[in-house]
Amino acid sequence: MSRKAFLVTGIRTPFCKAGTALAKVHAAELGRIALSEMLIRTGIPLKDWNLLIDEVIVGNTGTPADTANIARVIALRSGLDQSISAYSVHRNCASGLESIAQATLKIEAGVADIIVAGGTESMSNMPLMYNQKAQSFFENLNRSRSLGDKAKAFSQIPVQEFIKPRVALMEGLTDPFCGINMGETAEVLAKEFQISRGIQDEFALASHHKTAKAASEGFYKDEIAPVVLPHDPQTVVEADVGPRANQTMEALQKLKPFFDKKFGSITAGNSSPITDGAAMVLVCSEEGLKKLGGALKAQAQINGYAFAGCDPKRMGLGPVFATHKLFQKTGEKLADFDRFELNEAFAAQVISCMMAMDSDAFCKEHFQTAKLGHLSQELLNVNGGAIALGHPVGATGSRLVLTAMRELKQKNKKRSLISLCIGGGQGGALSISAI
Repeated sequence: MSRKAFLVTGIRTPFCKAGTALAKVHAAELGRIALSEMLIRTGIPLKDWNLLIDEVIVGNTGTPADTANIARVIALRSGLDQSISAYSVHRNCASGLESIAQATLKIEAGVADIIVAGGTESMSNMPLMYNQKAQSFFENLNRSRSLGDKAKAFSQIPVQEFIKPRVALMEGLTDPFCGINMGETAEVLAKEFQISRGIQDEFALASHHKTAKAASEGFYKDEIAPVVLPHDPQTVVEADVGPRANQTMEALQKLKPFFDKKFGSITAGNSSPITDGAAMVLVCSEEGLKKLGGALKAQAQINGYAFAGCDPKRMGLGPVFATHKLFQKTGEKLADFDRFELNEAFAAQVISCMMAMDSDAFCKEHFQTAKLGHLSQELLNVNGGAIALGHPVGATGSRLVLTAMRELKQKNKKRSLISLCIGGGQGGALSISAI
């Protein structure tokens, strides 16, 4: 019989739109800040953590060239002992959730008792890349030995190739199998499920208002670690940059479709923005909690997780497939949950998932079962979501779990379902219950 895994504590940085407050902060530094602050707030000295932590697992998609195994860099820069192993995971949008799933798996298997899991992403620092012609120029220049050779290399410089670099972010958000980008997959769902532009904008408006309300009521106060900017120590970033308390339907309706400019309905306003941020949580076994000597208490139990594949063109439906697979494992049903965190990659994508879950026809076609059930918007993303907060791809999964854990504790709720779609045609889902 497998052991149980528990969520104990967690912290995140502010989530900030790319190009704003955190634009000059490296993904490894964002991760370090979240990890260090989480450990400091426990009140347990670092020297003790160095004897307690078994492993550090961090999700990241950008994989900065100077930090190939970013988890190891984060762990060491946080002051953790070099004897503590660390590794990075990459499952696109669910990288942060994958880190928690990996921690759960290891704890249930009995190979670890205390694991730091999380995710980090600096989408501001996704690089521009030279193509093959430009790379050949640099290779020829590097091999040149005489001034004549160098002059010849410069005479053949591919000017057009230099002013048209490949954008790593755009290539990363384009599916290599079906050839369309993530926004275009949302357009597929909006048309398939006949979701109007107005409904999408209303969903986006609610996301901003819920996020702003939660922030004004102090929900995020203990969730966010202030960031002192390394390049500007006099500046401290303490709040998310993205949510707009004064967002209006009029402003949203003025935005033009971004992906399908002629017939589309997906805009920058009803999509999640490109974002920088990091989030970390502590996952423990019952034995791990005993090792902490009562200094920390479990906040939630992880009941199970699942990842499932689906059509890459309809990747936004991934949460439906993952939720069905999870329920097959755990025996749970939608009605068992009083809170839901479903990542808002796009308003149309979330609405499509809700419609698919509540459709006998869809569930019969794909699962040979009756519908999963009705997911009430009143219970969904009650503290806001990624349309307002943003979606730092490698960190979002861990942020969703952190928020869900805190929501159960603060509002005295019983069970939360966390899910998100994954670029490439996948979905992830995780169930937690309050202690």
